[in-house]
Amino acid sequence: MALDAILHGFVTMNGLATSPIVLLVLAFIGAYLGSRVVEVIPFTRRIIERREAQAAAERE
Repeated sequence: MALDAILHGFVTMNGLATSPIVLLVLAFIGAYLGSRVVEVIPFTRRIIERREAQAAAERE
């Protein structure tokens, strides 16, 4: 019984994943979430701040 529901979910997901429109929507959502995660993680934020500081120092 539960296996049928799981398999039905996989078939439905596969049907959605083959649609180009759904893939574009998922790509935009993934890009947005990825940019948000990079800002939230302190380690990556420090890397970004160092690069920005280097770029500002090179411009001066």
